[in-house]
Amino acid sequence: MKMLSIVIASFNARADLANCLLSLKKNPPSVAHEIVVVDNGSTDDSVAAARKIPGVRVIELGRNAGFSAANNAGIRASQGDLLLLLNSDTLVPPGAIDALVARLAATPSAGIAGPRLVDADGRPELSFGSMLSPWNELRQKRRGAEWIAGETAREQLVDWVSGACLLVSREDAERAGLLDERFFLYTEDVDFCHSVRQLGRKVLFTPVATITHLRGRSRAAMPEASRRAYRRSHVAFYEKHHALWAPLLKLYLRLKGEL
Repeated sequence: MKMLSIVIASFNARADLANCLLSLKKNPPSVAHEIVVVDNGSTDDSVAAARKIPGVRVIELGRNAGFSAANNAGIRASQGDLLLLLNSDTLVPPGAIDALVARLAATPSAGIAGPRLVDADGRPELSFGSMLSPWNELRQKRRGAEWIAGETAREQLVDWVSGACLLVSREDAERAGLLDERFFLYTEDVDFCHSVRQLGRKVLFTPVATITHLRGRSRAAMPEASRRAYRRSHVAFYEKHHALWAPLLKLYLRLKGEL
């Protein structure tokens, strides 16, 4: 029987982390599983809050190593054949993880599966898409709530799914080299999905599983630092995947005073 490792990277998100862990304990997946929290040097008693939840293993990095590095640490310390990367600002309803695991198992060509993500009011977010590029970014910015609701209602193969809740086989994750740690925060999920697709594997978005994503809690606490981290990852992504466009992106951001 396959085992699932749920890896949660966390930084100064004590209340959200506790709620996420409690939702997992209240609605545990039926598949054998472990929960690993990787703390990025939090100073808000996140570690103590996580350790109060029975069965949760906590890894303290002692510093803010970034989202990719924290997830990689959790992956390396875990044992599961399947890996669920889960944000600390998510809530897991009954049956959601089992449904996601079942859809990945039923799609042999897929190495990754992502669920439908909704906010606290049940509104879906765009949690998947085409490979990041200047043209695709422009198209994505023009898409409204009605289009998002329609697209997130149907299962489809996509280029990437959100790292807020991403299920991947350990074999594919390790063959892809895990997450690229040059991406401190943001775009690491797009890059990781690209690496898995380069192996000839597919990425599946499925609405049969729905997870609540209380998006933006960490960013709201540190808006300027989050903005800088996003821009650095944005530039690093273009340097890796669209080298000819990277100088233009950097010039554009400098002119806007964002780099």
